[in-house]
Amino acid sequence: MPARRFFVTTALPYANGHFHIGHIMEYIQADVWVRTQRLLGHEVHFVGADDAHGAPIMIAAEKAGKTPQQFVADIAAGRAAYLDGFHIRFDNWHSTDAPENHELAQAIYRALKAGGLIERRTIEQFYDPVKGMFLPDRYIKG
Repeated sequence: MPARRFFVTTALPYANGHFHIGHIMEYIQADVWVRTQRLLGHEVHFVGADDAHGAPIMIAAEKAGKTPQQFVADIAAGRAAYLDGFHIRFDNWHSTDAPENHELAQAIYRALKAGGLIERRTIEQFYDPVKGMFLPDRYIKG
């Protein structure tokens, strides 16, 4: 069988809490599959990232009295011990808040817009003038 090329990732750990057995179980399964494919002579790129965006992160950071970036950084700092302890080896680990990700997301958006695949719509959304932000559904009660 000719060598194949694979791009493998796992669900990004939503950094609104510390790593847990669910993360490790998925990483171990993916790592075993990646190593098997490499032993079979295939080219594999195994990547992951910290998900640094979303309402749960905003809420958890606010409760902890931190910025979302600091909150995610504190959680990410504990990742290496878990991965190293289980001998899990990603080829690249990044963050959804990294400049490279911002540039890539913007490039994808611009390409979609240039291709006529982006549609503008007016929607109604709850707004908090004190926080100066539109409210995610998790902030809406009642």
